[in-house]
Amino acid sequence: MTRSKHKKRRERGAVAVEFALVAPILLLIVVAIVEFSHAYNLQISVTQAAREAARNMAIHNSASQASAAGAAGAPGVPLSSGNFSYSAGGCNTAGSTVTATVAYNTASLTGFFGSTVSVTGKAAMQCGG
Repeated sequence: MTRSKHKKRRERGAVAVEFALVAPILLLIVVAIVEFSHAYNLQISVTQAAREAARNMAIHNSASQASAAGAAGAPGVPLSSGNFSYSAGGCNTAGSTVTATVAYNTASLTGFFGSTVSVTGKAAMQCGG
């Protein structure tokens, strides 16, 4: 075997070892990006649902109607009325502020950083528009 063939074989082996050392780190970074983007998307959707619910509550002063509007405001997230809570008293007086809070728990995509993702969105609106 010539000297150049032997050198090429050793270089290929070194590349394989380097890849074996770097590949798990790269895969961990990709999984972390996927999990973070999923959680961030959920956070944005839940916050939008809270805004819609607070706006509707400020106008109509009906928790069931506000919860339905909030759930419609986040079409990618399966929210129910149990996910919504409103500040005590609702919108009984014009000029007061109503606060809507939306809490949502779901399974994580990969389970690598934990089995569940919990997000909370909160919004406030002045009653009476």
